[in-house]
Amino acid sequence: MGSVKYNMFDLSHCSCGYKHPQITMKVEIGRGLLPKTAEILKGFPQKILVVADKHTLGASEGLLDVLKKGGFDCSLHLYDNMTEADITEVKAIEKLSAPYGGVLAVGSGSIGDICRLASFNAKKEFAIFATAPSMDGFASSAAPITYNNFKETVLCHAPSVIIGDSDILAKAPAALKSAGFGDIIAKYIALADWKIAALTAQEYYCPSVYKLVKDVLEKTMSLADKVTDEDPEAAAAIMEALVLSGICMVLANNTRPASAAEHLVSHYWEIKKLERGEPVPFHGAKVGVGTLLIARLYHDIASGKLGEPSYGEDAVNWDAVYRVYGPGFRKEIDRMNNPSIMEKTSVEILQKHWPEMVRIIHEEIPAYDELLKLMKAAGAVTSIEDIDVDRQLALDALEFHPYMRYRVNLTRLLPMLGIKPDYLELVK
Repeated sequence: MGSVKYNMFDLSHCSCGYKHPQITMKVEIGRGLLPKTAEILKGFPQKILVVADKHTLGASEGLLDVLKKGGFDCSLHLYDNMTEADITEVKAIEKLSAPYGGVLAVGSGSIGDICRLASFNAKKEFAIFATAPSMDGFASSAAPITYNNFKETVLCHAPSVIIGDSDILAKAPAALKSAGFGDIIAKYIALADWKIAALTAQEYYCPSVYKLVKDVLEKTMSLADKVTDEDPEAAAAIMEALVLSGICMVLANNTRPASAAEHLVSHYWEIKKLERGEPVPFHGAKVGVGTLLIARLYHDIASGKLGEPSYGEDAVNWDAVYRVYGPGFRKEIDRMNNPSIMEKTSVEILQKHWPEMVRIIHEEIPAYDELLKLMKAAGAVTSIEDIDVDRQLALDALEFHPYMRYRVNLTRLLPMLGIKPDYLELVK
């Protein structure tokens, strides 16, 4: 792909009215880039903190020598196996970065998210050397971070440089590559929920960013049967799609183009597994399964299978919400729901736009069977059993995930719509 300066997306005259940022991120994706890393990082601070774990450092063998020979003064902070981006690690990296001009994350998800927020807080430059095309947050300016086991998405900054050696990316474990596919397929739900929120809660929406995400989505779906191959060209194409997805979040200055109900389902599973002290599956794996469940639910709603809306008060059973989340998350749930996001809409608005909401679901979200076929072609996991989520945890996530964030998704509108899904039917 070569070096690309992503200021090519000139949305200064965009019809949405929002002043989109100019993106000058340097991205290089292609074969044999590891030996050229020092050259690619020209202009990045010479004194850098390199953050990796044993797996990502092994995948990028020789990287430190390349940097040192290229004139960089770098120190390594090495984790054994970094799987969860927690605020304690953000603070640790923030403190460690004090003597350095920049932070280089070697890896993908959790390592990148920790370094993204830590470097932002410390006012340091940030770059990524990717080792697996496993998620779409490489170019994002937001970091999903856990605070006392509760997942929050924090706006910070995007990296100034992203390097993806497709020879390394192609050799990444198949499960990681399939997880990346799962993170992209989620955009079907994200785009639908974004449009629905714009209709019902006057939320900002950009047709130009929508189109960019849609193009990325369709391109990635066309590569479904090549995801797990050790093919550098396919790995490069998927990596580029993941990077572009993150750039769309930067252009919108929020995660709307890439994340909606399906991500909140995944986040609920994650916080509850952390609370229980259980291993947490790959982000994209959880999101992919969440996408299948939410897609089935949304089509059941749009088809009238669950009945027509009755409309009424926002009849949330808050006792049940607090019971399911538990006392450990009471403070966070209070903060996310007071004031209520539903103050931004009304019964009259929902009645007016219901036919359009139904149309959006039918047009934006492929049928469950079609999504399942794509997921299987990509070697992705497709069931709650595959990600060690028990039935009760799945049921709780489907019903109570909307209260994790101050955001309108279709699932958050269900109490006011008067639609009561049979969640047990979804997880049979």
